[in-house]
Amino acid sequence: MPGDGRAADGQAVGDLLHGTRLAGQQLDDLPAVGVAKSLHRISPASLHFHLEYRNGAVTVTNSLREDEAANPPALVCIVGKTELRYQLRAIEDLHAMLKKHGDWIPLGSADEQKPAADGTVEAWGRSPKNPVGGWYGMKKGLRGRFGMYMPPLLEALGLAEVEHNPKNNRMRAK
Repeated sequence: MPGDGRAADGQAVGDLLHGTRLAGQQLDDLPAVGVAKSLHRISPASLHFHLEYRNGAVTVTNSLREDEAANPPALVCIVGKTELRYQLRAIEDLHAMLKKHGDWIPLGSADEQKPAADGTVEAWGRSPKNPVGGWYGMKKGLRGRFGMYMPPLLEALGLAEVEHNPKNNRMRAK
């Protein structure tokens, strides 16, 4: 809601990224979900996070950072030894879509090679109807999983609420 006194009122997402400090914020989650368990801001001067989640018995560690020198500017997500890249504007665009939607929307994470369920964050992140006219993911073959990596970041930035159920999680704008 515009003008509700929250951190995003009247600020561009870039201002929030450089001004928000997170000190080991815990994101409660159930083990088999694959949504963030914890997200730690590493650098207060830029968007650089350390994210961990449990998927069964395995703890996966991810790193998220911005690469403003890329064309277009990118959000770099390192998962193990794999590097995924999403357009940095996805943060602001997803937040705007969630605000316009006004209600909970399923996450629906899927690999690029698999179809995304209709009406999910994942489907929107690859839709020709979104603001970039297609994929926010930038590396062919690794453009999926938008519905897995973007929601916990928006939650940590205070832009969205994300459910943490065993499955079928949803998110909505704050």
